[in-house]
Amino acid sequence: MSLSSILKLFQPKDRIFYGLFEKVVETNTLMGKKLKELVNTPDFNERQNIINQLEALEHTNDDNTHNIFTELGRNFITPFDREDIHALASSLDDIADYIYASAKKINFYKVDPMEQGFQKMADVISQGTECIHSAVMELRNMKNVNSITNALVKVNSLENQADDIYDMCIEKLFATEPDAKEVIKKREIYQVMEIVTDKCEDAANVIESIVIKYA
Repeated sequence: MSLSSILKLFQPKDRIFYGLFEKVVETNTLMGKKLKELVNTPDFNERQNIINQLEALEHTNDDNTHNIFTELGRNFITPFDREDIHALASSLDDIADYIYASAKKINFYKVDPMEQGFQKMADVISQGTECIHSAVMELRNMKNVNSITNALVKVNSLENQADDIYDMCIEKLFATEPDAKEVIKKREIYQVMEIVTDKCEDAANVIESIVIKYA
């Protein structure tokens, strides 16, 4: 056995999880920004290009999530509870899945996304991914618990904002949209976008549990 192979046996393998989680939240944050870009893009073909980019990013996150689960099976020592690692990986993966689903439905249903409700919801989603990114980046050392807590509190606030935006947009949709098909299509898109903020809150709850146990 070579010296490098021997040294690898004594390296803290549990640290690999931090790098993988950081990759996931970086991708999620970029996806949030791309969704904001999409709802401010009037051209169908330009939107399709953004959707293709989101699809590639979602696949990247699938790979990173798979790697987290693989490492979970390989490593006896983990930086925090195995259940929390699994829950965090799953919730972060759900964020990416629902961002991509929101974007895909916009062009699939041929809906004009450039209305205030979609733009407000996309902005809240983008802010939520940034807050989760901030919190996860602090997990490696867990020295700045206040920063993590502030990010998690903001995620909860953003989820409440998303609920309010959703309610107002659906009310307006039923009051002003004469085409029943458009009501159905737009309502579904709003529902999926609102789920993204729920998934951000799910991730925040897992992070909070980790901080309580290990900070």
